[in-house]
Amino acid sequence: MALGGNPVFANNKNFKETPAGYRGPVNGGADTMSAQAQFSAQQLQDLYNKPAAGPAQTGRMTYDDVIMKTVFTLTLVLVGAAIGWMVPALMWPGMIVGLVLGLVNSFKKEPSPVLILAYALFEGMFLGGLSGMLEGMYPGIVVQAVLGTLSVFLVTLVLFRNAKVRATPKMTRFFIIALAGYALFSVINFFLMIFNVTNSPWGVRSMDIPGTNIPFGVVLGLLAIGLAAFSLIVDFTSIEQGVQRGLPTKYSWTAAFGLTVTLVWLYVEILRLLAILRGND
Repeated sequence: MALGGNPVFANNKNFKETPAGYRGPVNGGADTMSAQAQFSAQQLQDLYNKPAAGPAQTGRMTYDDVIMKTVFTLTLVLVGAAIGWMVPALMWPGMIVGLVLGLVNSFKKEPSPVLILAYALFEGMFLGGLSGMLEGMYPGIVVQAVLGTLSVFLVTLVLFRNAKVRATPKMTRFFIIALAGYALFSVINFFLMIFNVTNSPWGVRSMDIPGTNIPFGVVLGLLAIGLAAFSLIVDFTSIEQGVQRGLPTKYSWTAAFGLTVTLVWLYVEILRLLAILRGND
């Protein structure tokens, strides 16, 4: 692949400039031939038998990098969740700080492991506080939400690995439009709740669809879970392309951050859907 085909490498001066002190071969390459002549036959044979350097040795992103960093990031989410569960008052600070750090990490050109891990910790506090509150109202709901999140993740991963689902340009455009519409609704619904326009615990989501006993939140929740599942497909596709293109290993933090954000979103949507269903019983 041409170097300029990858914007990360194309915009990196280390891949465009000639290393300092390098003058290239001189005397028609005679110096190079002289240096090669100084190697013994055994040394040349050892060099020939030496295995080629893999991605880890050349500083390129690998699937193992992404897996390890994602596990580390999710572990911090769990640590934060345990803290938020024990101290429910940290739910709101966790939500605000987590949102700010999420936006900062999303717009940074270069990944910052410290900020990504800080996001995981504070987002975990929010999840822990929210989960503890709903668990008190609906016992067993957290276990159900965790199992639901893991199930959607594993099914999505299996479908992606077997090439059953792919983030095609057409599907991605539809996903972006649907996601923008859902985000707009969520913001409007949030302000309706803040200003007490609706007294329902989940805002418009708790209201029944006219002529039925089905809350709007059930249909919207299923839509959101579908969007989150496709977001995982987009994440898997981006990681696959990043590994194939040989991105620097530091971008495995970006991949871990993206997966963590999607999994957090998926968990919240499943938790909210379950709460609406159980509250409607």
